[in-house]
Amino acid sequence: MKKIAELEPRIVWKIFEEITRVPRPSKKEVKIQAFIESFADAHALERKRDVKGNIVIVRPASPGREDEPALILQSHMDMVCEKDSDIRIDFENDPIEAYVDGEWVKARGTTLGADCGIGMALQMAVLIDPELHGPKIEALFTVDEEQGLTGAMNLGEGMLTGNRMINLDSEDEGEIFIGCAGGIDTVATLTYAPEPAPSTPDYEYYTIEVSGLHGGHSGDDIEKGFANSNKVLNRILWNLARKHGLRLSRFDGGNLRNAIPREARALAALPAGQVAAAGTAFRTLADEIIREFAYTETSMRITFEPSAERPVHALPADAQSRLLQVLYAVPHGVMAMSFAMPGLVETSTNLASVKMPEEGRIVITTSQRSSVESAKRDIADRVAAVFALAGAEVRHTDGYPGWSPNPASPLVRKSSAIYREMFGRDPKVRAIHAGLECGLFLTRYPELDMISTGPTLRGVHSPAERVDIASVGKVWEYLRRLVEEV
Repeated sequence: MKKIAELEPRIVWKIFEEITRVPRPSKKEVKIQAFIESFADAHALERKRDVKGNIVIVRPASPGREDEPALILQSHMDMVCEKDSDIRIDFENDPIEAYVDGEWVKARGTTLGADCGIGMALQMAVLIDPELHGPKIEALFTVDEEQGLTGAMNLGEGMLTGNRMINLDSEDEGEIFIGCAGGIDTVATLTYAPEPAPSTPDYEYYTIEVSGLHGGHSGDDIEKGFANSNKVLNRILWNLARKHGLRLSRFDGGNLRNAIPREARALAALPAGQVAAAGTAFRTLADEIIREFAYTETSMRITFEPSAERPVHALPADAQSRLLQVLYAVPHGVMAMSFAMPGLVETSTNLASVKMPEEGRIVITTSQRSSVESAKRDIADRVAAVFALAGAEVRHTDGYPGWSPNPASPLVRKSSAIYREMFGRDPKVRAIHAGLECGLFLTRYPELDMISTGPTLRGVHSPAERVDIASVGKVWEYLRRLVEEV
């Protein structure tokens, strides 16, 4: 099997392989920060770091180009840490097990971190390419993009001098992104007084689990019809509670605010006299759901198994009803498509996770996105109103702004012309429903002219994440031309 570092262009893949060995969860970027700084020192490049932990490495201008403004290349250093349930990994200390599989680079049972590790590798390759003749390069690596965009939000004064930026956090080769959605999280907390769990033999305990879903990025993949494990599990619990007296002790579904949840699990009790009927009802409902998602979720598993676990507490009837009703009622998915850019999702919401961190408290995290600021606030308020009806305490995060497209910008025109010349076809110039840091950079540097590009990634924010090998080579050659000619 071919090694990653042996792929072409080697200057990029060797760095990417090294990056996969460095743990870098969001908000815990100490090791990758040390890696980036060591890289700069090893190549005698100037570097600086702000109080938030963002890093800029500077490559001096080539001879004859000293008077040009700097060109900024940007990516984020953190990664989404998701894994299959049967994989054992400590994301804070263990490397990602990346490998070559045909035309793709993948990871074994975890996210790969090509989002945005491949962008970092491209930046770093530009910094050390001995044949590149370009202006001064400012390579910006931000922290905490995936969990809150706090690095871009708090970028230090004086970190950048350039007025043109190429963001390398996009996932489709041949596409130039010139706009993105803004986002906000809405978090609900339900509190209750736990009561003693139903006792055996009057009740029998079962684990109900939904797994094997596609998951994916809550921006890029929200319109693809993938199932939400929290919604599927809740639908089953709601029916079994209403018709067969199910009593819920635990609900655990999803993990990250920006990932469509792939797995969810509940521990519940059923009256002994209802077990047979409940089992029949479960199988009927599970088969219906699997058929509903036959075209998008070919690996969906829904199981209903006896459990030896005997919990101490259960939700009281009122709290259980509030939880199951609100999870059924709260919206998830695409809320509106854009009329300004046909084919673009304008507004969406993601029911990301349901957690019970301790007895008596349930935390439900949702994430809203829109390219229209007023629509973003509206869907966040709508979600909050549903939670409020269930008596939950609701809070919104600060959110982040979108990035309004400017198709006539000089950088957009030049980058499109270079792509057309290199590959004999026009690039697709469009906006993206996912969040990029570009909108935040504009709040600090309003004169920035920006584009976003990158190689082809699929399955981002899930263990299905992979990067297309050939597309990395194309983007590398394209990026080199951009650096030399924009």
